[in-house]
Amino acid sequence: MSSRSAYAIFTQTLCDGLVPVWHDESNLPVTYPTELEAQREIAEDLMEQLRQFLDGSREFDDAITTEDFILAVQVWPDGRISTEDGRTFGKRE
Repeated sequence: MSSRSAYAIFTQTLCDGLVPVWHDESNLPVTYPTELEAQREIAEDLMEQLRQFLDGSREFDDAITTEDFILAVQVWPDGRISTEDGRTFGKRE
């Protein structure tokens, strides 16, 4: 089974540890063909948070903070992704 290289956006949670931030309609992790596209997704999210601050619906510290980060992943034909350290996400139960 062959895979392709891509990038995904992750966050670190207290309960679940490392998890992909974005999922598609099939609940599979969203991937980006380039690191730049993933970076732009994070930037767009931050810009929306700043707009919410300017509108008064979000605190400043929350608006300028992100815990998201990008990792290189392998995307498998069934939509699962694997990180370089071997963790797999998106397995269908």
